[in-house]
Amino acid sequence: MKTLRNAECGKTVKVKKLSGEGPVKRRIMDMGITKGVDIYVRKVAPLGDPIEVTVRGYELSLRKADAEMIEVE
Repeated sequence: MKTLRNAECGKTVKVKKLSGEGPVKRRIMDMGITKGVDIYVRKVAPLGDPIEVTVRGYELSLRKADAEMIEVE
């Protein structure tokens, strides 16, 4: 299973599935990350946290723990 956490920098990935539950999943969806959307991985901080991505035309920083819940292809 490939997650956003281990997606390569400079690549565009497509969201396959969101895991997690309740408020955390809701928050990820509120940020515009839903099934089928493309995410461009812009930058990964030196220690891996946070990950900078572009979703639906805006820039977003995600914690590794949140990125782990986003399954991509």
